[in-house]
Amino acid sequence: MDFNQKLIDILELGVWAVAVLVAGLILIKVMMGITRRALEKTAMDAAIHTFVLSALRIVLYVVLVVVLLGVLKVPTTPLITVLGAGGAAIALALKDSLGNIAGGLLILVNQPFKKGDEIDIGGTYGEVDKIDLFVTTLRTYDNKEITIPNGNINTSVIVNYSRRDRRRVDCKFGISYDSDIALAKSVLLRVAQSNPDIYADPAPFVGVASHGDSAVVLDLKVWCDTEQYYSVKYYLTEQVKLAFDEAHISIPYPQMDVHVVK
Repeated sequence: MDFNQKLIDILELGVWAVAVLVAGLILIKVMMGITRRALEKTAMDAAIHTFVLSALRIVLYVVLVVVLLGVLKVPTTPLITVLGAGGAAIALALKDSLGNIAGGLLILVNQPFKKGDEIDIGGTYGEVDKIDLFVTTLRTYDNKEITIPNGNINTSVIVNYSRRDRRRVDCKFGISYDSDIALAKSVLLRVAQSNPDIYADPAPFVGVASHGDSAVVLDLKVWCDTEQYYSVKYYLTEQVKLAFDEAHISIPYPQMDVHVVK
C-alpha cells in the first residue's frame, strides 16, 4: 500500500510538474509578446529591444526552473547555497562576458547611438545594425558585418555621425602658385551655391589653408543635412574640378626638380 501511495504521489508530482512547465512556457511566451509590443510603442531605440527581450527571457526561464523544483519538492536551499558558493568562481571565469553585459546595460542607459546610426568606435566604422546582450553589430557600406563586444565599446572613443541633423562638409583643393587665389575662391563659392542641398546659412566658407610644397591649399567648408553628406561631398569634388578647368585654374601634382652636377 505504501508503494502504491508513493507511486501515486510521484505521478501526481509529475502531472503537476508537466502542468506547471506547460503553463510556464505559455506564460513566458505571452509575457514576451506583451513586452515586445510594449517596447515597440516606446521611444526606446529598436536596436535595444533585442537586448531587453534577451535579458527578460533568461530571467523568466530561471524563475520557471525554480518553480518547477518547488513543485517537485526538491530542496532549493542547498542549491542556492551551492550556487552562491560557486558564484565567485563563475563570475571570475565569466568576467569578460559579465563585462559585456554591463557594457550593454550602459549602452541601454546612456544611448550613445541607436539602430541606423553611422558611428566610429575606436576606428571601426559602420552603421548600427543591432545591439545584443553581449555584442553590438555594425554593418559597413560594402556589406561587411562587424561584431564588437559591448565591454570594449564603453572603453572606446565613440563618434556618432548621425546624432545631429546637420553636418559640415570639409573639402581641400590645391591650386598652383601661379593661379589667381581670388578667382579660385570665387569659383569655389559659386560651385557651393549651385547645390540646393548646401545651406545658405551658415554660408559656405572658403579660405587659404596652407602653402604646400607644390600647391596653395584652399579650404571649402559647407553645411548640409546629415543624410546628404556624401552626395554633397562627391558633388563638390567633381564640380570643382570641372569649374577649375573652365576657369583655367590648374590643379598641380607633386613634382621634383633634379639637378645634375658635372
